[in-house]
Amino acid sequence: MQPVEKAASLGMGMLSGALAAALFKRVWKLASGQDDAPDAGDLGRTWTEILVAAAVQGAIFGLVKAAVHRAGAQTFRHRTITGDVKH
Repeated sequence: MQPVEKAASLGMGMLSGALAAALFKRVWKLASGQDDAPDAGDLGRTWTEILVAAAVQGAIFGLVKAAVHRAGAQTFRHRTITGDVKH
């Protein structure tokens, strides 16, 4: 992997994490009416709440990570094949 590719991959990873966190927070608030998702250490929450929140969060993070990575890979490929890369 070239240095430019590594930097782009790191940036996409950070971007996807931030997007996924924001999306999960919004989805959780819409679905539950609560501002904060349950934390596994929160003994005031039920097992069901904890596990549903973890499953939803994992699905959202996986989906966003895959979408951002795929879009980045296609963009990088397109730019390197068409010669639009600026040196």
